[in-house]
Amino acid sequence: MATIRKRERKDGSAIFQVRWIQGGRGGTSESEPFADEDSAKAFKRLVDAHGQKWPHGWLKGRGFVEEPVSEDDVPLLDWAHRYVNRLTGIDPRTRDDYAREVDQHFTVIRHALRSGRTVQPTIGNITADDITDWVRAEEDGERDPEDPKAWLRRPASPKSIANRHGLLWCIVQAAVEADPQLRTTNCCTGTRLPRADDHTVEEMVFLERDEYARVAAEITDPGARLLADWLVGTGMRWGEASALQVRDLKLTSSTPTASVQRAWKKAPKGSDKSFFLGPPKTRKARRLVALSPSQVDVARRLVEGQHPEAFVFRTAWGNAWRHSNFYHRKWQPAGREAVAKGLPRAPRIHDLRHTHVAWLIAARIPLPAIRTRLGHESIQTTVDRYGHLVSALDGEITAAVEAAMAPEVRQGLRVVDAG
Repeated sequence: MATIRKRERKDGSAIFQVRWIQGGRGGTSESEPFADEDSAKAFKRLVDAHGQKWPHGWLKGRGFVEEPVSEDDVPLLDWAHRYVNRLTGIDPRTRDDYAREVDQHFTVIRHALRSGRTVQPTIGNITADDITDWVRAEEDGERDPEDPKAWLRRPASPKSIANRHGLLWCIVQAAVEADPQLRTTNCCTGTRLPRADDHTVEEMVFLERDEYARVAAEITDPGARLLADWLVGTGMRWGEASALQVRDLKLTSSTPTASVQRAWKKAPKGSDKSFFLGPPKTRKARRLVALSPSQVDVARRLVEGQHPEAFVFRTAWGNAWRHSNFYHRKWQPAGREAVAKGLPRAPRIHDLRHTHVAWLIAARIPLPAIRTRLGHESIQTTVDRYGHLVSALDGEITAAVEAAMAPEVRQGLRVVDAG
């Protein structure tokens, strides 16, 4: 039987040395050190189970070394950064965001060996169990051992976990499709992720018309008030509405529209600018938004005498609105004042987009039409976010079912069962 010997170091720490005779009596004396007693006990059981021999696949001083899928196997973080750096069709800020996700969250991933020990992951050795452990670690967060009330890493929301898992899936899939192939399967496929629906519904604020009017009444800057009205009246994202230019408006046609062709993007680190104009969020976000007569009147006043590339919505100084300026100086003070006067909830700027959808659904506008107006890439996005609001149509639905199931009426006479 193998034995465990505890040895004290000069610095006061200890190592636990597992000792045995290779193959039993008459063999060579072997040993393996561990930093903790639990690992030493686990390894001792392995030696005993293997007849006093080195466990299969264990290398002295290194642990279980699993054969890589390819001789080109690389550390997971190296492969992840290689993937992000080679992505095409994304703006520099998005690339920076992906790289930050890799550095801040993929470092939590560990590869669990059969002995229970964990080692640094490679693109070839990570497993589905490793991904599940990582998702749980993201969900739980990590407390500061020296201050139980503080976090070293805060728990991630279900939406954030889903976004990071999606990025990781793409990174691993690139290894599956590589030439030469680095993996045969994608270990991220089938991961059970935390449910996000409850959190999404709770975060969104849907304002009634009178509630929005109470907030809008507190916006004293006329230009800021017009922009808020436009956001809630069109459902545009902030970055889209504030980037609208005179050339994007068609106000004289039979169907006046605003063309969403660009949006504000955060500039990458090191740039001399904080924001720049780039393409909208997705391909479907490039769209025409129909305008109401009152919106056409507002737009005409705003663009009169302006050159084609002038911004439709401008500050009192004639500049494009910046989100931080609008939020901190106009929107947030108005929301606080409205709450102080009895408004039951304080909406975010993006809640104006949610409110726009709620008004359309209340007016019986079907979800596919709403999807097109919002520029969602998929109808599933529209259904997932706003489908619960369609319950307002329950009365019409039950009435339709009742009419369809009613006994047949012919020539004014109701047919009844004479039996």
